[in-house]
Amino acid sequence: MAYKIIASQCTGCSACEFECPSSAIKEKGGIFFIDPNKCTECEGVFDSPQCASVCPVDNTCVPA
Repeated sequence: MAYKIIASQCTGCSACEFECPSSAIKEKGGIFFIDPNKCTECEGVFDSPQCASVCPVDNTCVPA
């Protein structure tokens, strides 16, 4: 299962984009989104999804 970004909560800070080890996070129109075909939930690289770890807004990066 991939993660997703709740667009209405995203502040557009871009913190998540640079932390994603699979380059699954992209920006469009000031809002970030996660490509579910690329998202690995950071398995095998980190203990937890990095997008959720670095996001300044709680519950913005969540399981899809």
